Amino acid sequence: MAGEIMVPLLGIAAWSGTGKTTLLKALIPLLRERGLRPGLIKHTHHDMDVDTPGKDSYELRKAGAAQTLVASAKRWALMTETPDEAEPDLHYLASRMNSSQLDLILVEGFKHDAIAKIMLFREGAGREAAELTPDDYVIAIASDTPLPQFALPIVDINDPAQIAEFIADWLAEQH
Repeated sequence: MAGEIMVPLLGIAAWSGTGKTTLLKALIPLLRERGLRPGLIKHTHHDMDVDTPGKDSYELRKAGAAQTLVASAKRWALMTETPDEAEPDLHYLASRMNSSQLDLILVEGFKHDAIAKIMLFREGAGREAAELTPDDYVIAIASDTPLPQFALPIVDINDPAQIAEFIADWLAEQH
């Protein structure tokens, strides 16, 4: 859309079991405390459903609606059926979000997309630091062990406040 401001995307990239969701659950309220309004896009490889079997909205959607919007006084959700389409594009998904309500969109998954990202590494999570291969879009590594072999900022994966401060500073540089 002409004139629409694109909200900065920031990926949280890591191997399974490193703690992406745990970190995001801690980061989101810390970013909000700083006056930032984060959105979130989470990719999953599972066949997921946000609706509940047996509920009217679920039954009506399963009856064949291509899109179903469920709304209440507290939230609304739009579900779009895409059985015959390719995996959705991250930028398309981000464009579906209301940019007037967001300062950044955190992204869990989509780790190979060309977006700024913080790579996570946790010693003892089943991988070696030598296996880390940051691409040109990695702006920092959050780790629980020193990683002097990388010419990138290293933040403490166990200090979400430090990571939130890093993100706030990075975001300020984007404007």
